[in-house]
Amino acid sequence: MGSFLSRNEFPVQGRTVLITGGSRGLGLNAARQLAEKGANVIIVARNEAKLQEGISYILKGARSPETQRFHYISADVTTSAECARVVTESIAWNHGAPPDVVWCCSGSAHATLYIDTPPEQFQTMMDSNYFSCAYMAHAVLNAWIRPNPDALSSEIRVESKSQLEIEAVSLPARHLVFTGSFVSLYSFAGFAPYSPSKAAIRALSDSLSQEMNLYAAAHPNIPRVRVHTVFPATMPTQGLEEENSLKTDLTKSLEEGDQILEPAEVARRAIRGLESGEDLVPTSTIIKLVMTSVLGGSTRGGFWKGLVNTLLGWIVLVVMVFIRWEMDTKVTKWGREHGSSGMLKEKGK
Repeated sequence: MGSFLSRNEFPVQGRTVLITGGSRGLGLNAARQLAEKGANVIIVARNEAKLQEGISYILKGARSPETQRFHYISADVTTSAECARVVTESIAWNHGAPPDVVWCCSGSAHATLYIDTPPEQFQTMMDSNYFSCAYMAHAVLNAWIRPNPDALSSEIRVESKSQLEIEAVSLPARHLVFTGSFVSLYSFAGFAPYSPSKAAIRALSDSLSQEMNLYAAAHPNIPRVRVHTVFPATMPTQGLEEENSLKTDLTKSLEEGDQILEPAEVARRAIRGLESGEDLVPTSTIIKLVMTSVLGGSTRGGFWKGLVNTLLGWIVLVVMVFIRWEMDTKVTKWGREHGSSGMLKEKGK
């Protein structure tokens, strides 16, 4: 029992990991920490200079630098053609095999009041956050589930169905990891342009995690695919600085008490959750609590973990009634005292 509970469900030593948004923030720190665990790493982003710096940083943490391999690809993953190119180039670099893990970390935030947001930003948010995940998932899942016949030589071929099932259990799973947000689970004033793109990622993750059961059953001779979503805590990054420059004072006041963690710590917590087999991975206490109240039909990590999360969710559901009431009251009071701009009135006006 103890050995089962301590089993690493996300082994990366000797395996190849592809990370989009890997030149900074969570993506870069996750890449470094996975390299420390023995992974070969491919990072993807737009800025080639940042990618080169990122590879140097990751290489310094490599467990076995003489045998591990590192690569970068400059690409705009908001388009399906570029995502397909990234996967194709990764396969070529990885000696004809697709990466074992794909972690989608790219994204951006535009946090403004809805009617003050330029309409083109709605598309930008969906492209940057949702479609960058959807297109990459589509490209890599096709490589994993419908590979080129020439790539099948490494598959285990046996005649007996029972033998296939035994071999399927022993094959290490492949992992598709999305990156959500606290506002994937609970949004509030000032995040309307951004939160739908993050909520869509969670819905995609729920759907794909069930679809993967179909392929695992139909094709037991290829590795099973696990689908996860990581929900990072707020991190003090350049992206947060850019986000805060757009936020209204109202939105900032509603965020008071938010837990802020360094990207390295968020990466550690995310990887720890993946290693323990979590499908939805919260990286802070507040995210964990809110997540339990909105799990719906999401996978719950087995009977006992699911039972604990369900019981906790019942408690948090009651608490959330009061949290929503308190936030609604705060917004209403703000409107009366400061007007509809979301900004504090200047003194003397």
